[in-house]
Amino acid sequence: MFKKIAADALGLSDIGTIIQPSDYDKTDADDYVMHEDGEKIYFLIKTKADEYCFTNLAIIHVDGASAASSKRTLKRYPYSQHKISGVLLETAGKIDMDVEIKFHLGNQQFDIDVRKEQIEQLKDLYKALLQISEITYENGIMIDLASQSLDKAVAVLQNSRTDDNKLADTFKGITDFGFNWLTSAREKYHEKDFGQVFEKYINN
Repeated sequence: MFKKIAADALGLSDIGTIIQPSDYDKTDADDYVMHEDGEKIYFLIKTKADEYCFTNLAIIHVDGASAASSKRTLKRYPYSQHKISGVLLETAGKIDMDVEIKFHLGNQQFDIDVRKEQIEQLKDLYKALLQISEITYENGIMIDLASQSLDKAVAVLQNSRTDDNKLADTFKGITDFGFNWLTSAREKYHEKDFGQVFEKYINN
């Protein structure tokens, strides 16, 4: 704690700044956004070493080893592959110079410090990430239920009496139905684009 206080007081900590939409094109992250596919930036935090870019499709992390180095590593986390969970917002105390947003992205933990005077904007991001987390959680439950329902239906059909001459047709019917059923459930409950969520909560 005392090291953090000292670092803040000396200006050594990597406290981020929320970038305004008019300046997105001046960041490194913007170069890696798939504008050609309709990807859009909704929120962007820039620190001395890193950039955290939140789009409708993914979180793009331009990872810098240190503020003194120009070397960067690009990391892209699509929401469809990396579930958001454990979203927390830590407000500032009297002597703190920053607020902090924390969340898990799959197995990756993110702790991002932001200047405390930008707390209102960070609250918008907190709401958006929390909503995406809840949507993907509920969608996961629905996909599991669809899979379980299909398994039960297949078990019933397999245990029913079937003419050996029609066995191949029955098997094909079951597999075709199962594939179409799960494909439909996946399309409905496996969201990739969360632009509507960001549009609702982000007001910067």
